[in-house]
Amino acid sequence: MEFRLLGSVALVTEDGDVALGPAKRSSLLAMLLLRPNGAVNVTQLIDALWEDEPPTHAKTVLQGHVSRLRALLAEHGAEAYGVELATQGSAYVLRIPESLVDAHRFEELVALAGVQRQPGDAVRMLREALSYWQGPALTGTVHSRPLEAAAGGLEELRLASVEALASAYGALGEHGRAAAVLRTEAVAHPLRESLAAALMLALGRAGRQSDAIDWYHRTRRLLAEELGVDPGEALAEAYATLLRAAEPAARVPRPALPVEASVPFAAPEQLPRAPRGFTGRGAELTDLDRAVGGVVAPLCLVTGPAGVGKSAFAVHWAYERRADFPDGRLFADLRGFSDTPAPETAAVLREFLLALGVPALRIPEAADARGALFRSLTASRRLLVVLDNARSSEQVRPLLPGGDLCATVVTSRDRLSGLIASDAARPVPLGHLPPAASAALLATVLGEARVAAEPAAAERLAGLCDGLPLALRVTAARLAERPQWKLDAMVGELADEQVRLTLLDVEDVGVSAALRLTVQQLPDSAARMFRALGLHTGSDLDRFAAGALAGTSPTHASADLDRLAAAHLLTEAVPGRWTPHDLVRLYARGIAPDADPEGLPRLLDHYLYTGLAADAAAEPGSQPCYSLPADARRPAATREFEDRAAALDWYAAERPALEGAVAAAAALGLHDRAWRLALVQWPLMLMRIGDGWTPLLEAGLASAEHEGNFDAQSRTRALLGWVLHEEGRDAEALVHLEKAPILAARAGDTVSEAIAYVNYAAVLDSTGEHERAGLLMVHAVSLADRAAHPSTQVLTLQHLATHCLKAGEYDEALAHTVRAGELVTPDAVVVRAQLQIVRGEALAGVGRLDEAADQLKRAIVAADAAGFTEGSVRAAERLSRLSADR
Repeated sequence: MEFRLLGSVALVTEDGDVALGPAKRSSLLAMLLLRPNGAVNVTQLIDALWEDEPPTHAKTVLQGHVSRLRALLAEHGAEAYGVELATQGSAYVLRIPESLVDAHRFEELVALAGVQRQPGDAVRMLREALSYWQGPALTGTVHSRPLEAAAGGLEELRLASVEALASAYGALGEHGRAAAVLRTEAVAHPLRESLAAALMLALGRAGRQSDAIDWYHRTRRLLAEELGVDPGEALAEAYATLLRAAEPAARVPRPALPVEASVPFAAPEQLPRAPRGFTGRGAELTDLDRAVGGVVAPLCLVTGPAGVGKSAFAVHWAYERRADFPDGRLFADLRGFSDTPAPETAAVLREFLLALGVPALRIPEAADARGALFRSLTASRRLLVVLDNARSSEQVRPLLPGGDLCATVVTSRDRLSGLIASDAARPVPLGHLPPAASAALLATVLGEARVAAEPAAAERLAGLCDGLPLALRVTAARLAERPQWKLDAMVGELADEQVRLTLLDVEDVGVSAALRLTVQQLPDSAARMFRALGLHTGSDLDRFAAGALAGTSPTHASADLDRLAAAHLLTEAVPGRWTPHDLVRLYARGIAPDADPEGLPRLLDHYLYTGLAADAAAEPGSQPCYSLPADARRPAATREFEDRAAALDWYAAERPALEGAVAAAAALGLHDRAWRLALVQWPLMLMRIGDGWTPLLEAGLASAEHEGNFDAQSRTRALLGWVLHEEGRDAEALVHLEKAPILAARAGDTVSEAIAYVNYAAVLDSTGEHERAGLLMVHAVSLADRAAHPSTQVLTLQHLATHCLKAGEYDEALAHTVRAGELVTPDAVVVRAQLQIVRGEALAGVGRLDEAADQLKRAIVAADAAGFTEGSVRAAERLSRLSADR
């Protein structure tokens, strides 16, 4: 057994990583591991577990996580390793052999390396120490100040260890290895001057003075642009050392002029022809102007999804700004997303050097030498370089010009975050065209009159094409070939999702081809995730659903989703939820047959498990709306909900996906999943009773009947009947409600029978059958008592109390609410608020007006705290009426 802090916080056993659960539980474990065998008080833990102001019930939530963590440790035999999570007054202490914690072993090795006399021993120990790192420290924890400070401290020690390792390599004379170690970190931490200085010296000692001086100027520009400061003492001293080392060589007579001294001045013009029919993008053109203007050696990233018009945008801007670059314009298609192989760096540099006037025979063979010559030739020129269709930051860096007067514009379907980190690149994202710009683009092909004649159809075409210039141009081409067609006819064609992508392809140009090339360049894991997304039943999803679809953990799924977002195949419009645009979704659906066929069944089971967790948080103590099927597969991790509000938010976010899951399950013949998924949102249904739930419940009932499951039929009919009643369809409601208790009795489920009877009775009461309703409610209470199920007892007593209120039997109503109040659990806030409203009315009925007002005020507070708006309004109305009657 071991515990990890250097990367994702983890508990690892012989069987692999143990699923810790939500981020707060990982944060709890991290805080205890950071102070092994030391007491960590509750206040410190609460500060660490909440990013912002902790809620009033934070201590209760913390105790729950401690309890679950203890159970997890016990389940995996932690005691045998000397690990114990103990309570110590108002604090907790994790008693543990420190050697089980990777951070302790790392720090111990670093300390030992610091006292070694032999550089080789130091290298061995530092390499072993750094091997413990598997990513940023404390990954997967809450972004709170205590944890971020701890992670920062560990990261600082790691960077110091990297610098020590490079120093040890240098002591062995292995300057190339020292530079390799330092370069990775210097790229990731471009403003850390000690890293840059150490890298410069290592490069210089390895015979790479040009690269070393290059790195100095890059760092100097970054410091000026980002922090507004000059290089510090360490960086300046390293630069001076490099210059001193270069002086003797500079005084040696050279047999010939350097290549750049003998190159005639040439102003190259390599731009492709200007794009025809370019429209819109005024704001983005201004953004690019701003990104280029007033900055030393600007590097700009034009990024966006396939087909959004990045290349046309960059070339159009380059033509518009020709006067700003009198020394020429270089252009290279890097074919990062193409069927043809990307050009070699050396080949691109050769074309650049030829365009700059270097004779072919004088172009160096090695790519590094060509790059150095290119940077030298461009050092004092005002030149524009356009690097189109780049796949990665690594592909771009060797092609960047030298000097402060050159500008570089890179286009890519990827965000190229590495260039932002290492070279201070400025992103200029291109989004989908708005309707007006889309209509203007159509008009460039079809003529303004044809588009102006059908403005509504033009706007609809823009929506069906997702505002993608590529899709709009293909659509315009099809309409141009059919001058007799109305735009509205093409709207009808594209509205059919089954053929839309086919219609947006013309010969070798189209949306499908562009998306195919994007997907081809993805890493295997991200490509597998993209195919799996085609199986999803909704429009957006979280990392848990994505993990279920792809058969991976939520952590891995999150990394894949971020990669897809970087490739502009998804957007994270809401934090934690990813959405593809419509055309991307259709493409993913088209390649879904290549996905894992078990992906959809895994998704259905993920929703079953998560639904039960949400129900438990939304309605604590209530009867689960189903038991899991015997063959249900537990997901790698199930989302947990801290409170009712979190559960209701999840229902609302997942509603379209859950409705789609019901249809998908029925289509697969998995009716045992379909009826359960139809019921799982019952707390949200009761909160938003008029939101049109009937079709979903009818589909669930059809699956329950198909399966021949009496209990499922009873539960579905009881809920469906109540929804129909709230919709004012009492005749239809009573058909279902009359059958529900009979089916529950046949299934032998007393709790379901009690719920069915009380729903039936409540609707009968509302239709005037008061005497029969009262008898059925009394019977429902007796059934709930026989089952000894508190939440059902409370439900039946509440309905019976409401019935007594209508009959003017205030004492009886009060007695029922008092008994129900003794049974209701503290966390059932909504139920408690409902009881308080009924009790307030009963107290008013018996003349105890002050007590009645107090109950109604409490109900308002409780309902507001639970987000139970309907209850809050109802209680306020009763209180207002009570005040008016006094």
